[in-house]
Amino acid sequence: MSNVLDRLLSTRPWLLADGATGTNLIDMGLRSGDAPEPWNVEHPDRIEHLHRSFIAAGADIVLTNSFGGNFHRLALHGSQERVAEFNLAAARIARRVADESERPILVAGSMGPTGELFAPLGALTMDRAREVFADQARALAEGGADLLWVETMSSREEVEAALAGADVTGLPVVCTLSFDTNGSTMMGLSPSEFAALCRTMTPAPHAFGANCGLGPAETVVGVLNLAGAARATDVIVAKGNCGIPEYVDGVIEYGGTPALMARYACLAYDAGARIIGGCGGTTFDHLRAMREALSVHPRGARPGGDEVAATLGEITAGGRAQLEGRMNAATVAVGRRRGTRRRRRS
Repeated sequence: MSNVLDRLLSTRPWLLADGATGTNLIDMGLRSGDAPEPWNVEHPDRIEHLHRSFIAAGADIVLTNSFGGNFHRLALHGSQERVAEFNLAAARIARRVADESERPILVAGSMGPTGELFAPLGALTMDRAREVFADQARALAEGGADLLWVETMSSREEVEAALAGADVTGLPVVCTLSFDTNGSTMMGLSPSEFAALCRTMTPAPHAFGANCGLGPAETVVGVLNLAGAARATDVIVAKGNCGIPEYVDGVIEYGGTPALMARYACLAYDAGARIIGGCGGTTFDHLRAMREALSVHPRGARPGGDEVAATLGEITAGGRAQLEGRMNAATVAVGRRRGTRRRRRS
């Protein structure tokens, strides 16, 4: 069935998604550690500026300021009863700004993880998770989102719950995972497993891919591994961090330059991505450089691990092993155990 995402993709070889929300809002005055979602009602002018600046830099898709807008994430800030309010406002702001543009701009309702462990490791049940995501999805749809963007997921259970929750709206859904542990997610889900999962789930995402993670090199490797397991008709997404995140004086900083992100965008496209954007640390200048680079870059040969590493930086051993077909069950199991321990500590 045709939808707004499919129609725009049918006219273009690639679409540019926006960059970082949190990083740029911190530059506008958001305190590190504070929830950005209240700014949808407290400082809507700043959220409008965020979207306008990304559109001016070349974005075809803007994500709403609602990544942590679910019940459990907002509960950490005592705002769990304001899910509908914050998400509705987030989508309305993005819709208003998108409609001002002279070219088509898609509004994607951002939906991040709950931060909770699923039973039996934790207390979150599948039914409750579906309900949490459905509540957020309904508000984003009511506010005018064209599609829903489920991002930075790490477990199969949460992917399934988020897609089921989003399905109550009937909107197309994009789903991305963060591959950052041995080339897999924190909970041990590999790119090839994710690609297979996307083919078997009902509902299935309209596009899927990688975001966040350890940096642009690892994101491109994730795309390569996804593309290797995908079908020719699958739409793959790359939304990598602007360099490798590092703690500097208690704050996460990203060292990627606009030139680096321009090279990342082209390599991600060569690797098989059709929707390309930036995640943590990606500013308007970074995104502008990505747009300019993609606009003159014909799709090239699929890059190998050595080319990605030489151009963008280090690749984890697990990512390279998957790329070279050397990943085995024991390595994946180690990643899952490490992910479980990290989730328990968080």
